[in-house]
Amino acid sequence: MVDHMELMQNEVFLAFASYATIVLSKMMFLSFVTGFYRITRKAFANPEDCISFGKGEEAKKYLRTDNRVERARRAHLNDLENIVPFLGIGLLYSLSGPDLSTALLHFRLFLGARIYHTIAYLIPLPQPNRVLAFYTGCGVTLSMAYRLLKSKLYL
Repeated sequence: MVDHMELMQNEVFLAFASYATIVLSKMMFLSFVTGFYRITRKAFANPEDCISFGKGEEAKKYLRTDNRVERARRAHLNDLENIVPFLGIGLLYSLSGPDLSTALLHFRLFLGARIYHTIAYLIPLPQPNRVLAFYTGCGVTLSMAYRLLKSKLYL
């Protein structure tokens, strides 16, 4: 069983918890951005969301897609696809006793890549900006997985 006091003295775990909190907050922020664009652009996915703008046929014109809404939504989906593996692998990695400076490099690179990916998606910046940010984040997660498998897990 893990001693909570020992865990709270693990600098790598505390760093992971800090960066995980920031990246999850950024992901949550994107849901608000999507909602903001839906309301300001009057572009909704469900009929019940249109009710404040009219009823019947009047409301149906707001059941549409909008480029800004879709960009924010896709950025949010991409966060879900990348942050969840980072959280799982990062947690295991942080508990495996890595060097603090190496772990911080992983966590900072991942956070920077995800923030830059969001900026590149929402502005939008030309490719290869977004794809480079995506692969940087994936590379960080794969690097932690490799280090974890190589040093601590029994296969």
